[in-house]
Parts: sequence; structure tokens; C-alpha cells
Amino acid sequence: MSKIKVLSNEDVKKIINLDIAIKAVERAYKQKSNNKGSVWPIVFYEYEHNVFDLDIRSGNLVDSNAYGLKMISYNENNPSKNLPVVNATALVFNDKTGEPLALLNALSITSYRTGAAAALAAKYLAKKNSKNLLIIGSGNIAKYSVAATLHLIPTIENVYIYNARRKLDEKELLAFKEAVNQLLIASNSNLTANFMLVDDIRKITGSSDIIITATPSDKAIIDSSWVLPGTHFSCMGAGLVGKQEIDEKLFSRAKVFADDKKLCLEQGEAQTAYKKKIISSFDGELGDVLLGTNAGRSSDNDITIFDSVGLFLQDLATSIELIEEANRKKIGVEIEL
Repeated sequence: MSKIKVLSNEDVKKIINLDIAIKAVERAYKQKSNNKGSVWPIVFYEYEHNVFDLDIRSGNLVDSNAYGLKMISYNENNPSKNLPVVNATALVFNDKTGEPLALLNALSITSYRTGAAAALAAKYLAKKNSKNLLIIGSGNIAKYSVAATLHLIPTIENVYIYNARRKLDEKELLAFKEAVNQLLIASNSNLTANFMLVDDIRKITGSSDIIITATPSDKAIIDSSWVLPGTHFSCMGAGLVGKQEIDEKLFSRAKVFADDKKLCLEQGEAQTAYKKKIISSFDGELGDVLLGTNAGRSSDNDITIFDSVGLFLQDLATSIELIEEANRKKIGVEIEL
């Protein structure tokens, strides 16, 4: 009989923080670039176009002695049934025996690991002493991305928030700021940056050192002509075919790094630039930069882009950390299969 640890969303929330997620994501990227981590083919099925779909992401981490999968389902009809729009569940297995180790609610894991990836890219690819951060989008991923970036880059003084769909109000600004603050407090960080709503995206693009995009947009929000030398982009929203957040012409001016080269050309922010033959490959993967085998930015004038489709390896590495922490703190339940 196999025993398996079960961690609910509440269990995960008791354990996870920005430090755990950032360290786990960095470890996952490094293993991938060291050929110790593999991304397996994605399974996607659409029950109802743009209403109800699911995808399964999987892979293994050799040095972590684990493999697994995450199933994400999206159903816009769920709120009418008092159910969440998104459900995410992760399964982790021992890669020597095939025994299941844990079943985890992966909603919080997804948010934390996505924010961690955006922040790691900004730390290693943005100019030193960057002060101005622009976040495009105001949803869950935007909040976690801002919190993780402030946690890793203490020189940031201003956070500009732009919502492409509608103008936010001051109440929403305060709620966004408080959500970021709570994430930082849980990771023993202090919130020192100023938060501002912005409407003139063209002007604020030229004033930003770091730009994180976190929207489901299917057309470019930022034009290449607005972007000044030295700007860094962490593109976190375009993880499906047909999605786009920045002008594809910007890729011809930038050094571009992926979380996974093949997947990003197929369904990442680079997909349009690739189809139009503006680029044919990447300058490297973020894991290469983290390992030091790729220099990344070479001058303050470089424009850098991190293209992220989101990898299960991030979830897997984070899940492993959570399992170990849960065992130490006796959190969750253990059942026999």
C-alpha cells in the first residue's frame, strides 16, 4: 500500500511564501538548463470554446527525484454554481519507484510560481538599480508578480498599474496595494514603493525600467516605438496560441529569453514574431542566465524580454518544498491508496 500526503488550498496557504516559491522556481530553471529537468507534451482539451477547457502539464526533475503533473480546468459557468472559475490540482511521484507522494491543490502554487518567475527574470535581466515598475493587468498574477519583484529588487520606488480593459478606481488601487503588502509581510519584507494608477500607456512605457505583462490579451498593448533602450519585459500572460501583449516588432530590437524555447515559439509571447519571421530563435533560456552560462544583459541600453508560457517544473519544484515543509510542520492529511 502507498501512502500519499494530501494538501488542501488552506494547507498550502499556511506554508507557502515568496521565498519558498522563488527558490523553488530558480532551482527548477537551473535543473532544466542542466538537462536535469524535462518538460513533457501538453494535453489540451476544449469542452466549450472560450468557456470550458482543461490542460495537463507534466515533467520531471532528476535532482529532485520526482515527476508529476498538474491539471488545470477553466469554466466560466462555475460562479453561478458557487464554484471557482479555475481549478488546479498537482500530483507528485517518486521517480525511482513511481509511488505517488502527494496530491496538492495547486491554485496558490500557480500564483506564487508565476510571480516568482517574473521577478527572477527582472532581477537577472533588468538594469541594476531599476526604480520604476509598470504592471499591465490588475488580477491575481499581477499582484503576485509585483510582490515577488519588490521582494527581490528593493531599489524599486514606483509601481505603475495599467488596466487595458477599463480604468481602475482608488478603491481598487488600495486593494491591489494591500494584497501585495500582505504577500510581502508573509515573507518578512516591507512595502516601501509608491503605487499609482496610470492611463497614458505610451508615456508610462517610456518611464519604466521594468514592465510585467499579466493579461489574457490577444493583441499588442505596447507598441515597439514607445519602448526606450534599457527596458526589461517579463511577459507572463501570453501562454496560449493567439495571445499577444507586446508589439512583435520589439523582438527585433531586444535580447529575448524563454522559459522553454520550443513552447514559447509555439504559444508564447514570441509566437507572432516567429510566425512573421522577425525572430527564428532565442538568445537563451532564463535557466542559462541563472546558471551563469549566458550573460543575459550586456549593457544598460539592451532591451530584454523574458517570454514565459509557465512550466510544470516550477509547480513541481514548489510542490516538493511544500511537501517537505508540511511533513516538518505536520500539516495536511496522509491517506493510503
